Amino acid sequence: LRSAAQMISYELAMGLSTIGVLLLAGSLSLVDIVRAQEGAWFVLFQPVAFGIFMITALAETNRAPFDLPEAEAELVAGFHTEYSSLKFVLFFLGEFANVISISCIAVTLFLGGWNGPWLPESLQFLWFFAKLGAVLFFFIWVRWTFPRLRYDQLMNLGWKVLLPLSL
Repeated sequence: LRSAAQMISYELAMGLSTIGVLLLAGSLSLVDIVRAQEGAWFVLFQPVAFGIFMITALAETNRAPFDLPEAEAELVAGFHTEYSSLKFVLFFLGEFANVISISCIAVTLFLGGWNGPWLPESLQFLWFFAKLGAVLFFFIWVRWTFPRLRYDQLMNLGWKVLLPLSL
């Protein structure tokens, strides 16, 4: 129930925050979106959309402060108490793969993907991984810094702040 309520409260804002990027690029192709950012990254044109996307990305991946479905403090170790050994490892690898994939999407949509100065064309992928590392550091930093939101705070943030801002 917690997961369903959390998803409904932020998914709409996440979708609306990406519409501006799609309109600026004029395409749904990720390659075309990256090519459209050769002059300037879309985060410079749409910083509010980027902020909304990053906040909702934290909620999408169930990372603190949006880890209500897990709720380690309330449910011992969350629903992870049912798992051990290989199942436990695979479960956490899946969660971290989700964090990496949503970070890749953020880099592609807002931070210019693999575009960057000073490197030859064959080494442009290093820019992508550098930007990806910065976004992943943001995920870790937020987890270390902010406490978990209560359920009512999460609903207020999703419906009364993120949705109107994204509109």
